[in-house]
Amino acid sequence: MGVEQASSSAVRVALRLAALVLGAWLTGCATTHPGDPFEPMNRKVYAFNEALDKAVVKPVAQTYRDVVPRPVRTGVSNFFSNIGDAWSAINSLLQLKLEPALRNTMRFGVNTVFGWGGLLDIATEARIERQEEDFGQTLGRWGVGPGPYIVLPLLGPSTLRDTAALPVDMRASASGLVGDGEAAVGLTALRVVERRAALLDATRLLEQVALDPYLFVRDAYLQRRRNAVYDGNPPAEDDEYDEEYDGEEQAPQRGKEQGSTQ
Repeated sequence: MGVEQASSSAVRVALRLAALVLGAWLTGCATTHPGDPFEPMNRKVYAFNEALDKAVVKPVAQTYRDVVPRPVRTGVSNFFSNIGDAWSAINSLLQLKLEPALRNTMRFGVNTVFGWGGLLDIATEARIERQEEDFGQTLGRWGVGPGPYIVLPLLGPSTLRDTAALPVDMRASASGLVGDGEAAVGLTALRVVERRAALLDATRLLEQVALDPYLFVRDAYLQRRRNAVYDGNPPAEDDEYDEEYDGEEQAPQRGKEQGSTQ
């Protein structure tokens, strides 16, 4: 009996320790991230977006991928990317990054003239690399910090800076260029479906491996945007950002970066 009692006591102690560890882990997960002060609200918007995606957007994207031939889907993607190259060229100039501006301009010209208005990506075959730039990156380039993380209804992850830049970016998109009306609505819907179809495999993997998809998406977005602002080379003094996002970004060292990009 003594052995049985000791064994039972050891099991109870182990269970209590496991409960304490689990409780501490859950408490840590519930703590508001320094760069995400609106996490409770963001989680609600994230849940709404996920519900809408599962009910409408994802099924439409799956049908689009299954029904529309691959060459047509590739042409649609190339068309939107070609317009994006023109906007990237403009933002590269605004950031005084002359080499990317020239490459993106060349991409747009080559694909527009020789690629049937951008339906064919001749520039990539010619090894003219794309460097995506948007107005949010331009603001970050000139010292505007990201601000708090925000999840936008329908649009998904963002920051205060990227949200402020969004109207400018949308105006430069395909739907924004054609103005208001049915054509703009149709292009917007097509772009949403095309982008969602391209992410079907990635979201399936996310659902399988992420314990908390919200945290995974948030941290991945913040890291990706920070790297984009600094062209993949964030300043060394901000290395701690990788471990704890503090809601601030230092302005790029313009002289040094301009010299490396020209």
